[in-house]
Amino acid sequence: MIDLRNRAIMITGASSGIGRQCAITCSQLGATLALVGRDPTRLAETRGLLQGDAHHVVQQDVTDYAVLGSMVANIVAKLGPLSGFVHSAGISLRLPLKQMRPEHFEQTLAVNVISAFELAKYVQQKANLAAEKASIVFIASIMGQLGQPAKIAYCASKAALVNGARALALELAPRHIRVNCISPGVVKTKMYESLAEKLPEDAAKSILDAHPLGLGEASDVANAVAFLLGDVSRWITGTELIVDGGYSAQ
Repeated sequence: MIDLRNRAIMITGASSGIGRQCAITCSQLGATLALVGRDPTRLAETRGLLQGDAHHVVQQDVTDYAVLGSMVANIVAKLGPLSGFVHSAGISLRLPLKQMRPEHFEQTLAVNVISAFELAKYVQQKANLAAEKASIVFIASIMGQLGQPAKIAYCASKAALVNGARALALELAPRHIRVNCISPGVVKTKMYESLAEKLPEDAAKSILDAHPLGLGEASDVANAVAFLLGDVSRWITGTELIVDGGYSAQ
């Protein structure tokens, strides 16, 4: 039911974790991809995991706003107009409020929110976007709805991303450009595994117990992304799709 053949899709944060799996899944469904990230070695690793030969790798810090317009234009010159944009780039700081400084908030918002909408601004331009079937998907987090100690900036940024996406969905709907968010729970990526190694056993167990269906895999999120990129979701926009193994149902 999900066919992404003949579609060019740009994915940020493609060097690891959810972004990497989104790239793999989309390539398996026939898409041609632009992989955006900061680490050239890990981007090359992602590229090696994809099906197809026409994919394009872009080493770029998405908070370097001045070059994002030309970056998108260069991608379009290589791959053709974009049918999809997935913003998976993101950072998470774990600090209590008493240790937070303004630059911590600024850094988190820059990566998680501002870069998402700056890129969307260029993607939605007529010269860069396919004439039909265009879809923008932001990777948010269930923490945009639920609080967590010592993650004030992260929770605030994901809430901003979700509500900003709703506004953008209304703005772009007359042109049939869809905008949606996916809000995962805890997913078993390398980042989580490295964190879990440092947690006390009871803390790690409490995270697991909070997810009635267990912790998620990156593929669980990537499958939801592919759904929102494909024609099967053509009547869905302005939505937050929660993929959290039941975490938020409790």
